[in-house]
Amino acid sequence: MKKLTTFIAGAAVAATLGGCQQPAVSGWKSFSGDKNIERRVDSVLSLMTLEEKVGQMAQYSCNWDVTGPVMTGDYETLLKQGLVGSLFNVYTVDGVRKMQEMALSESRLKIPVLFGYDVVHGYRTIFPMPLAESCSWDLERMRKSAAIAADEASASGIAWTFAPMVDIARDARWGRVMEGAGEDPYLGSLIAKARVEGFQGGNDWRSLADVNTVLACCKHFAAYGAAEAGRDYNTSELSQNTLMNYYMPPYLAAKEAGVATFMASFNEINGVPSTGNKWLMTDLLRKDWGFNGFVVTDYTGINEMVAHSIVRNDKEAGELAANAGIDMDMTGGIYSQHLVQSVKEGKVSEENIDRAVASILEMKFLLGLFDDPYRYLDNEREKNTIMKPEFLREARETSARSIVLLKNDNNFFPISKDKQITVALIGPMVKDKINQNGEWAGRGEREESISLFEGLTEKYAGTNVKFIYAEGCDLLTDDSSKFAEAIATARRADIVLAAMGEDFNWSGEAACRTDLKLPGAQQALLKELKKTGKPLGLILVNGRPLDLSWEDQHVDAILEAWYLGTMAGHGMADVISGDYNPSARLTMSFPRTVGQLPLYYNQKPTGRPVPPEAPDTDYKSRYMDVPNTPLYPFGYGLSYTTFAVNSMRLDQNSFTKGGKITVTAEVENTGKVDGETVVQMYIRDLAGSVTRPVKELKGFEKVALKAGEKKQVSFTIDEALLAFYGIDMRKKAEPGDFTVWVGLDSADEANRSSFSLDGSL
Repeated sequence: MKKLTTFIAGAAVAATLGGCQQPAVSGWKSFSGDKNIERRVDSVLSLMTLEEKVGQMAQYSCNWDVTGPVMTGDYETLLKQGLVGSLFNVYTVDGVRKMQEMALSESRLKIPVLFGYDVVHGYRTIFPMPLAESCSWDLERMRKSAAIAADEASASGIAWTFAPMVDIARDARWGRVMEGAGEDPYLGSLIAKARVEGFQGGNDWRSLADVNTVLACCKHFAAYGAAEAGRDYNTSELSQNTLMNYYMPPYLAAKEAGVATFMASFNEINGVPSTGNKWLMTDLLRKDWGFNGFVVTDYTGINEMVAHSIVRNDKEAGELAANAGIDMDMTGGIYSQHLVQSVKEGKVSEENIDRAVASILEMKFLLGLFDDPYRYLDNEREKNTIMKPEFLREARETSARSIVLLKNDNNFFPISKDKQITVALIGPMVKDKINQNGEWAGRGEREESISLFEGLTEKYAGTNVKFIYAEGCDLLTDDSSKFAEAIATARRADIVLAAMGEDFNWSGEAACRTDLKLPGAQQALLKELKKTGKPLGLILVNGRPLDLSWEDQHVDAILEAWYLGTMAGHGMADVISGDYNPSARLTMSFPRTVGQLPLYYNQKPTGRPVPPEAPDTDYKSRYMDVPNTPLYPFGYGLSYTTFAVNSMRLDQNSFTKGGKITVTAEVENTGKVDGETVVQMYIRDLAGSVTRPVKELKGFEKVALKAGEKKQVSFTIDEALLAFYGIDMRKKAEPGDFTVWVGLDSADEANRSSFSLDGSL
């Protein structure tokens, strides 16, 4: 077969034999720890020129013309010379084959290229955006959606995804909140682990050899979500305490889950851009945490250090990055242009180059690319894998499970299929298909996504529920010319369901906002609909927490549906009809106004806290015009039934080193329909060597209960759960007194108790 005939010389021979005992690469620790793989890496490295080594550290992006992927400028020449280690934005079996053959047909050593792509919340079958999916609090479902994305992507020749994004996000102005798991490091860490294991097939490096898995990339390292003013690419100003206690845990969780690669963030840490930060990339990530995969920059991250004013020119930027521990340069061309000269000048050691290249080569071995660089390229598998019916069913269920019911006065939802009722569907998101996938939507075909209108008309076909429609306004402009038609339509109906939100380009990278109200004329249209006196419900399609203060006061019900992906309309219809009882809970707080941001539940106490019984007290840490509290807190969400948590108890009120406490509570479905809820445990450390948050999530369980059913839930508290970085920046639990709550969201304090950790630890 042709796929092997182009791959029988040079590095392939040495790598396949694997018997040549070469000296180990100085300073390199392998990701797998497999001695045979290490020997094979050493064998290939020993054959490489300095130029070829640096070539492995270069990644470039392809473009597409009518015949498939192409490389512009001199990049194609570099590819043919074996001076490109990775390509991205190449997809489909035929596209990847074309570029791999180009690389292997003329290069001296015929080292296979690694193909990457932004597979963030699906490849062709698009799942809810990550923030939405995190609201399901369903870790197994998140693992499975990542596995499906990996299956589809790998069937199209892709072996590496630039996901998951695990940045803690406290500021809804930042457009990239859609891409992560919200504001909490405990939940965020568990979600990071689930997604890494989903993409990579588990936490064992051996699973990377499976043809339906891909390398995951934990991003953006580090603290990219702390960008000042919620503005993308902006500076992050963090204390070491905040960095280690709040922003770092999800990255460490991804590392512990076996993530193969990390991506450097655009921001700076302690005055040094992450892309050139040796403390971050080498001292912390590799030495302290023991990470042995490789690190890639974000797009042109090395080049941008000149604008950061940390170096004078591109060559110095490349030297700073290489010496910091950055292994691969994404699209910037800095390593390709300058790194060989920097080594010859002694500015970067060849040992440093060898360590980086060894890490890259190892991943290619673990993926099986050295044994067969075309192993992913099977047209029949691609055809049979993409958008399988079972993938679509999973996407539909995940969509329904990601929708948060924020308000439901007068039981507006569900809209029963048994009623004889006319529903006016008003708004720009009713028939919209284009925005449902949101940003970072892989190769999802936007025209294939199911609109709300399609979902509802299919759901209610053959029933006495009648839908009438008017667009009313568009998403972005202040044009009110369609209001009259919408008002007339509303008056002909029994109830009104408005579907509104954000254009998908208004969330994601470089999509930051200072006004979080519904854009354009949408809120003005809602106000006119309110004047009709008809019951008014709102369903939102958007990528971030919005300022819904007016809507909360004036509409009867609100469903936060987010960008749900390919099966969006079906997921929304399942919830609206009551075929699925909403169970999602917020993972980011919704503000009352943008002026509260950044806003998060696990805030630090102040020396002048606001008394709950007297929120208007003067000379306290408060606003004059709104309460300190969010409109909707972290962990919040309603259901078509009601739940109660009672009978909380601790098996003991104190423990010492090596011990533990078990917290037990009873949760009851007090309503008339079956449903699910998320029981949450929060802890406050009342005094520490550094100030501690007012509360922290430390456990949760998603519980399904039939109407009237009760269930006991239990949580374990031990030293590890209470550990934090204290005044000495060592992570440990400190003796003292604690408060513990078990409830249904972060503001639910009805069930509380106290305990102590005794002794000297």
